[in-house]
Amino acid sequence: MSGTLNEKELVQYIAAETGAEPDSIRAVLKHEKTFINTAEANEQGEVEIDSDDLVDYVLSRKDVKLDEMTVEAVLDAEMDYLMDIGIAVDED
Repeated sequence: MSGTLNEKELVQYIAAETGAEPDSIRAVLKHEKTFINTAEANEQGEVEIDSDDLVDYVLSRKDVKLDEMTVEAVLDAEMDYLMDIGIAVDED
C-alpha cells in the first residue's frame, strides 16, 4: 500500500472493526499520541511502550467513556490498519 496515513480512513476502519463511535476513537488516538510522545527513551534511544500502561492512561482521561476491552480493540485495530498500509511492522 501507499504507506500514507489518512486519519479519516483510519477512524472509519477502526469504527468498522470495533463498533466504537468516531468521536470516541479520536479521543483514544489523541491520548495514545500524547502518551507515546511523552514516553522516556531508554539508553539506546528507543521508546518502549507497555500496552497495559497505555490502556490505563487512556482510560484515565475524562473524555474517554469506553471500557477497557473497547480501548484495547481500538488500539489493536489501529495497529492492524497501520500494518496494512505499511507504516508499522509486527516485531513479535
